[in-house]
Amino acid sequence: MKVEQLELKGLLLLTPRVYRDERGFFFEVLRKDELKAIGIEHELVQVNQSFSVKNVIRGLHYQSAPKAQGKLVRVIAGKIIDVAVDIRPQSETFLRWTSVILDADNPMLFWLPRGFAHGFGVLSDTAIVEYQCDEYFAPEYDAGILYNDAELNIDWGIVSPLLSDKDRNNPSVKQINFKPTGETI
Repeated sequence: MKVEQLELKGLLLLTPRVYRDERGFFFEVLRKDELKAIGIEHELVQVNQSFSVKNVIRGLHYQSAPKAQGKLVRVIAGKIIDVAVDIRPQSETFLRWTSVILDADNPMLFWLPRGFAHGFGVLSDTAIVEYQCDEYFAPEYDAGILYNDAELNIDWGIVSPLLSDKDRNNPSVKQINFKPTGETI
């Protein structure tokens, strides 16, 4: 597996070895020993999957401490822009964001450790996205940031997004008191 450390500390883009032939392809999605070797030591305990149509933006979502979640994200079908925002107040890159393009035709996995808000926008006609989490969903710690917050200025590449009411009404970063995750940066 190829591992690329992205500009925000802790974010990793993982490219598995893909074996292709006339029948299609095969790759290992998850190997606990390989994840541990690159520093992902939390056990993944919950797998979520979503289906979305073109121009849907889901996010920006996170769980606050003590139920913060790390996520391993991949696209099963389609193509998305996947966005991570550093919400660790003790981080040098606090409130900076980065994005990656995830595409089912070129399998990659995106690791977001605890302390990042996460969202994605669908660039293809439809997309199926899977994310494996290292903490269970806890509604009382569920939170979000407004997807088009002027302070973040995220370029989603989507002109007329389709949003849930929740995502449309998330608070701006100026309205949130971010708490440390307790994770080492």
